[in-house]
Amino acid sequence: MNIQPLGDRVLVEAIEADEELKGGIVIPDTAKEKPQEARVVALGTGKKDDDGKLIAFEVAVDDIVLTSKYGGTDVKIDDSEYKILNAGDILAVVK
Repeated sequence: MNIQPLGDRVLVEAIEADEELKGGIVIPDTAKEKPQEARVVALGTGKKDDDGKLIAFEVAVDDIVLTSKYGGTDVKIDDSEYKILNAGDILAVVK
């Protein structure tokens, strides 16, 4: 992939939840909530503090993260859907 986010932005790919519940009930796409779990695909160039020092990212490529529900910008690349969001929109790393 040839996308390099700028600044403190992160490119993530949503991890879709299972479409079928334990009882065999299938949930239609229109009733599903937006996924909040995502895999980090690419990191930006980083943000600098007031002294000009680069602030390190708290996540790495391939980390599974929880993101804010409606944060970021949706992007479609080669039939895949991604989201570009600020590092601050990442709430936690799933371990």
